[in-house]
Amino acid sequence: MERGLANTRTSDVATAAGVSQALVFYHFATKENLLARAFAYAAQQDLDRLDAVVQSTATPLEKLKKILRLYVPQGRSKSWAMWIDGWSESLRTPELEKVSRRLDLRWKEALTEVISEGVDAGMFKCEEPAGAAWRILALIDGLAVQVTVHDRVISRRQLSEWIRLTAAREVGLEPAQLV
Repeated sequence: MERGLANTRTSDVATAAGVSQALVFYHFATKENLLARAFAYAAQQDLDRLDAVVQSTATPLEKLKKILRLYVPQGRSKSWAMWIDGWSESLRTPELEKVSRRLDLRWKEALTEVISEGVDAGMFKCEEPAGAAWRILALIDGLAVQVTVHDRVISRRQLSEWIRLTAAREVGLEPAQLV
């Protein structure tokens, strides 16, 4: 978080961990491997919260609301800064791209599962749950980049409104149902 993935050196990691740089390379053959594993570890915390929602006994509507709250950036989100940095560095680091793709797809799969569950229960109307999940999360991704990188470009209220409106349209609800 301090230096970003591209500017982090193995010596920075070794110093922070209180070990030698050789020991870092003993456990992680390359800097790219180290960064990919560190990114996966940090992102796993978000995925653990996501899995808890998906596996809960809540209704699909409640799960959808919780997933949206988890995914939408809050304040100066360290989690979103990490994801943005990870995506950016993934353009140049194949190992990190593989990890970031796997983690990103997990969000899409989880939302697809919840939307499908809602359709099966008659709570949602959606002909293509996977497409809906991708569109909802793509909108949030784009808006999250804007509010994380460019402070005050849009208000948090506007961000929440657009996400609620889009998610509601995708699953056949009224936006007020997602409050």
